[in-house]
Amino acid sequence: MTTNIFISGATGYVAREIIGQAISKGYNVVGSVRSVEKGERLKKSYGDQFNYEVVEVLEREGAFDEALKKHPEVTIFLHTASPAIFSASDLERDILAPAIQGTKYVLQSIHSHAPQVERVVYTSSWGAIVSLSERSNPKFVGGEDVWNTITYEESKIDGLHAYYGSKTFAERAAWEFVENNKPNFTLTAVNPVMIFGPQPRDEDVTETLNMTAEVVNSVLKLKKGDVIPKTEGNFVDVRDVGRAHLIAFESDQTKGQRIIVRTQRFSFQRILDIVRENFPQFHEKLPEGEPHNYDFSIYSEINDKKSQKILGFEHISLEKSVIDSIEQVLRVNKSGILA
Repeated sequence: MTTNIFISGATGYVAREIIGQAISKGYNVVGSVRSVEKGERLKKSYGDQFNYEVVEVLEREGAFDEALKKHPEVTIFLHTASPAIFSASDLERDILAPAIQGTKYVLQSIHSHAPQVERVVYTSSWGAIVSLSERSNPKFVGGEDVWNTITYEESKIDGLHAYYGSKTFAERAAWEFVENNKPNFTLTAVNPVMIFGPQPRDEDVTETLNMTAEVVNSVLKLKKGDVIPKTEGNFVDVRDVGRAHLIAFESDQTKGQRIIVRTQRFSFQRILDIVRENFPQFHEKLPEGEPHNYDFSIYSEINDKKSQKILGFEHISLEKSVIDSIEQVLRVNKSGILA
């Protein structure tokens, strides 16, 4: 008997990767989208094992009621829908509310109208574990049992604080819902660090990619004299994040757990070095910066031994992730160079 999955935010970078992997393993997938046009585009890409339901506004009570009533066959729900932006004219309206209220309302819909759902996986973030102030504290060690200490007022300082706050308070809301309502389903949170890697399909490649994938793509837009961005952090490939989501509902070990998904540290300089070393056609065009000069000892640490043991697979390296991403962009961009 085929297992049926419902995934919210089906057009997202991570969601599309999950859909592709789930279908390849024989699952049927129903995805929520904001318009028929977006749903049809996904349907064309993924075929008969994919269907969609239009849910225009996430942060509305009952938004998923009708979609779930139509699909009594669904036993797994993956909630990936959440704003992945660092700027907005109204931080509460555009970042905080959709994440927090959207999470509360989707869980309520599952609890009230889909009692057959056994597993819920919530896509959280490393941002729900470490605060912005602790990121550069080498004495800080983040782990599955650690929470970002950001306050709601601090979440309104700027877009980056709003994003970290949205992930923290939305995930807390999910765990509180389970604690208070004792639903039929068990909850698992997946907490990835910054996500790189190729788009799930070549047709998903655009001039400017989604927020995190654009970090790698932006290397190709540099010119010889440009200053190297100071971007740094922890990295994981989107394909590993997709695998982690499937394990999150396939494994009994993940029930009630937070699963950190990360591979290694990165810096923009390291990404630039990988591109220069593997794509000679860009060697003269791109700046050098300070090749191989990256010291990660000043940053916070991660203790994710429990998560690594549960996941049990070898992660895709930063080098492979960058190479695969650049090769995809070049494959799509027939002229070979992005402006």
